[in-house]
Amino acid sequence: MAEEETQEETTEVRGAPKPKKFAMVLADGHFDKAMMPFIMGNVGSAMGMEVYIFFTFFGLKVLKKGNRPKLPGFMAFFTGMIEKKMKGMGIESVQGQLEEAVALGVHLYACNTSMKVMGMKKEDLIDGVEIVGAAKFIDIAADCDIQLFIS
Repeated sequence: MAEEETQEETTEVRGAPKPKKFAMVLADGHFDKAMMPFIMGNVGSAMGMEVYIFFTFFGLKVLKKGNRPKLPGFMAFFTGMIEKKMKGMGIESVQGQLEEAVALGVHLYACNTSMKVMGMKKEDLIDGVEIVGAAKFIDIAADCDIQLFIS
């Protein structure tokens, strides 16, 4: 009987569908662009997907401790107003979305080369970020069902 149970359990695991994989690259640190990978990543993760986000060049700012992204240009003045409206609708800010992503197990990657260019160090980043090169992320993204570039 024990052999049959083991065989059934193995069959269930082998027969289980693999989760879909979702990879995104963020190359801009402004509020509107920073919201997109977190909203989509958090939804994808909640749907059972494995989610990977690669932050490169100015997108790295989003992972910097204490950073609060703003809208671009003269619209920066209106960032607080947009955040307040979103809060009233039950939508978390970039910081809240980032915390949710970490809690959901979204994989956050900082581009090693971009960090050098931007003069950033590992201790500048929030906890839970892995520093990788472009080749590592391309390898991950090549196996994903969905790939997006946000800039």
